[in-house]
Amino acid sequence: MVRDGARRLLTMREDQQEVSMTFTYPVTSNAAHPASLSPGYKSSVLRAPMKPLIPMRHTLTELTGPVYGHETVREHDNDLTIQHKSEPLGERIIVHGHVQDEDGRGVPNVLVELWQANACGRYIHVRDQHPAPLDPNFTGAGRTQSDASGYYKFITIKPGAYPWGNHHNAWRPAHIHFSVFGHAFISRLVTQMYFPGDPLFPFDPIFNAVTDEKARMRMVSAFDLESTQPEWALAYRFNIVLRGRNATPMENN
Repeated sequence: MVRDGARRLLTMREDQQEVSMTFTYPVTSNAAHPASLSPGYKSSVLRAPMKPLIPMRHTLTELTGPVYGHETVREHDNDLTIQHKSEPLGERIIVHGHVQDEDGRGVPNVLVELWQANACGRYIHVRDQHPAPLDPNFTGAGRTQSDASGYYKFITIKPGAYPWGNHHNAWRPAHIHFSVFGHAFISRLVTQMYFPGDPLFPFDPIFNAVTDEKARMRMVSAFDLESTQPEWALAYRFNIVLRGRNATPMENN
């Protein structure tokens, strides 16, 4: 005979197993993301899958943990202008917004990371040999965590455009890379934020790898005069929508 307590525990385990087998992320919004093979972006030809991908449905284990990196965020990690002895050169800007779900609700406790080139369009990386100056006071990386409403904020320097050798006279528009982590290790999403009115948009194969124009423009931030701090920094708003009909295009779909 099975005792009532044991029977309830068995039922709970069965329920968890059923959830783990049936709960999945929706995939209809995948059309907003760039295709793995975008011929105009040369390196995608070499690294794109040669065969159709096989979707691996997530189970309860993948959806619930482990959380990665949240506990290491320090108080001023979101301010890239105070990480060194002096302030970096360039135009100081505020980049802020909300991490949202498909219905526009804020997603709390999301680890948000960014990395970018400096004001001259150069990264601190051994492979970046662009003949532009490095800034000893700018590393180009920061992190923060969204609050209870999904809000995040960074203070940084507006990055410069840079050549990247993809084709003749190829220049990348000014952009900031964003990475967001949810409550599971495999939930990392990566995207790029651009600045409004950039004249390089029509010539950039990476930006145009997102073929839907409306989806493409969701990677472009909005100038935010209301949040601009007089005599100190301009502000740009960039909401990151994780999935759904208004999803922000992601690089690692």
